[in-house]
Amino acid sequence: SITKERTEVILQGTSSLDPKDPTAVWEEFEFKCKPGDVRRRPCLISPYHYRLDWLMWFAAFQTYEQNEWIIHLAGKLLAQEEGTLSLLATNPFAGRDPP
Repeated sequence: SITKERTEVILQGTSSLDPKDPTAVWEEFEFKCKPGDVRRRPCLISPYHYRLDWLMWFAAFQTYEQNEWIIHLAGKLLAQEEGTLSLLATNPFAGRDPP
């Protein structure tokens, strides 16, 4: 069965020196096919799927302790690792200091 509601894991970063500052601007890392920007046309890649996007969907049903790979993914995004960034649609920190 399919759930009627869809919970999403959203990965964001900020360039703010104090991430708890209410004026800190948080920017989202967009995935290639995972739901995100409502103005973006949905991707259609049937019968295939983007594995990372698919794993993110299932990660939303559990805790990060059950999906330790998310911690490693976040670390690679913080380090701006090119191989990891190539799996995403956008890098909001391209050409700037990492978050």
